[in-house]
Amino acid sequence: MKVAIFGNEFQHESLQGVKVLLDELHGSGVELWGEQSYVSFLQSELGVLPPMNVFSLPMPGQVDAVLSIGGDGTFLRTAQAVAVQGSPIMGINAGHLGYLTTVDISQASKAVKCLLSGDYDIEERSMLQLLLPSEHKISQPFALNEVAILRQDTSSTIKVDVSLDDVALTTFNGDGLLLSTPTGSTAYNLSVGGPILQPQSRCFVLSPISPHALTMRPVVFSDSSILRITVRSRACAFQVSVDGETIDLPSGTTLRIAKAPFPARVIMLKGHRFARVLRSKLMWGRDNRGEE
Repeated sequence: MKVAIFGNEFQHESLQGVKVLLDELHGSGVELWGEQSYVSFLQSELGVLPPMNVFSLPMPGQVDAVLSIGGDGTFLRTAQAVAVQGSPIMGINAGHLGYLTTVDISQASKAVKCLLSGDYDIEERSMLQLLLPSEHKISQPFALNEVAILRQDTSSTIKVDVSLDDVALTTFNGDGLLLSTPTGSTAYNLSVGGPILQPQSRCFVLSPISPHALTMRPVVFSDSSILRITVRSRACAFQVSVDGETIDLPSGTTLRIAKAPFPARVIMLKGHRFARVLRSKLMWGRDNRGEE
């Protein structure tokens, strides 16, 4: 079995758990591949590692599974790097909230056992693709969570003209506009008042950021649709963020956003239920008022 490792280079407190995980994988006969910058970090912190093939992006060839060790940000970067190859990703939570992760780093033995036995399910999660005019480039045009359109260098609002499948929808006037996948609906989308979507839903959600009209509301639409967006700003430029990777574009630029031609394949343990995740992560049903 061939397994690739990606990780967060800033979470020192989880290093011993990572070492246990790597040792167990190697001891089980797994062929390890490690992303170069993460392997360098581990070597500097832990010293000797199990034998590992080191690679730089793009990842060479196909692997049986990819481990993303960190939090949701690490998982998003991993998905951007490997989703095009169809490699299934298991999130190992060494961060904080961890919506996208499957098991905690303290459960390394459980993760290894499930990988080797195949005792897991694979969920296919829709991704977004940002399509820019030919004169503009972005290194990672694919997003598992969201594409955000944001104002830059101005306190004034921006106007975002939106067409849905070449039919004019509206002009959003405010701080920006957010297009989220079902996976990303519990991220930035949640904080701007957008709805929570079940991860396997075949739709996207368009949510205004601080709109300057009460009639501007989130819109859910089919993931087969294509959005055409033109941004007008008093500033010379605006920002587009694709799962955290940001590019500046000149005011007046028209871009398109559509469903990516491939999904992210996410490893989930048997018995995983989205309702349980929401109850746990959002602390629904828990009395947090404290005692007087």
